[in-house]
Amino acid sequence: MKDTMLCRRMFLKSSAFFAATVLGAKSAFAKFMEGGGAPEGKLSLYNVNCKERLSVTYRNSLGEYCDEALQALNWIFRCHHTNEITAMDLRVLEYLNRLDNCLGGDNEIHIISGYRSPEYNARLRSRSAGVAKDSLHMKGMAIDLAIPRIGLDRIRRTAIALAAGGVGYYPQSGFVHIDSGLFRTW
Repeated sequence: MKDTMLCRRMFLKSSAFFAATVLGAKSAFAKFMEGGGAPEGKLSLYNVNCKERLSVTYRNSLGEYCDEALQALNWIFRCHHTNEITAMDLRVLEYLNRLDNCLGGDNEIHIISGYRSPEYNARLRSRSAGVAKDSLHMKGMAIDLAIPRIGLDRIRRTAIALAAGGVGYYPQSGFVHIDSGLFRTW
């Protein structure tokens, strides 16, 4: 019960930030949160394809983003097939951060897939009917992930409860998909 209440409080605070970010009202949110109060945007990541780790604070408690940290995130989420990068959508990064916080925080999140170049997406699509032609991965709006010691079903349920975008469940492949598109599940 205590975890649920903590997650709800964090959800409400981060939801306000998320909404402000989406609406482009970062400065209004910063004024609202004067004196702190919002959790920092922190992520600890491991890209399973590139065998690289990154722990970074990409947003401070006032809602200010760090450009160098965002560039580092773009690099770790790069297409491992072509090494191409894109600017990852802030909404999917915030969704990932909220998901991590609701699962206890400070988890090392394993990235199965972040950005995909159109070339790599077409290659995957030729091998599997489950890969979308216009995948949000190609827009930097989707992440396939796993978190060691946290079951995929728990990750899925938590992501659905946040309702911040799409949630796909792939237990046979060992990951959960989240994206910053419309809320939907599969």
